[in-house]
Amino acid sequence: MKRIEAIIRPDKVGGVFAALKKIGHPGVMISEIEGHGNQEGLKLQVRGNTYKVDMVTKARLEVIVKENETDAIVNAIRKAAYTGEIGDGKIFVHPVDDAMRVRTGERGENAV
Repeated sequence: MKRIEAIIRPDKVGGVFAALKKIGHPGVMISEIEGHGNQEGLKLQVRGNTYKVDMVTKARLEVIVKENETDAIVNAIRKAAYTGEIGDGKIFVHPVDDAMRVRTGERGENAV
């Protein structure tokens, strides 16, 4: 099993969620986060004054998938989150040793 963690633009969450649902994987955890990477914040102009905002709001999506679904899920997220501009985000893939469904006690890939 793998945990796919994607840091993306907040306005792309709906499209990514729809793309995951379309390929048969509707289960996703979403949280709002702040930070910066290469983008190093934003410069905003308000009434002639320039302000630098160091922390940019992003969305973090987490999906736990079976090993053989990993590439399809990563590709669907990338395609739906892509704008071609700096700040599109990152996708990380982590190993998952075990999982348990609370309701039934199923373990491993059966719990996913």
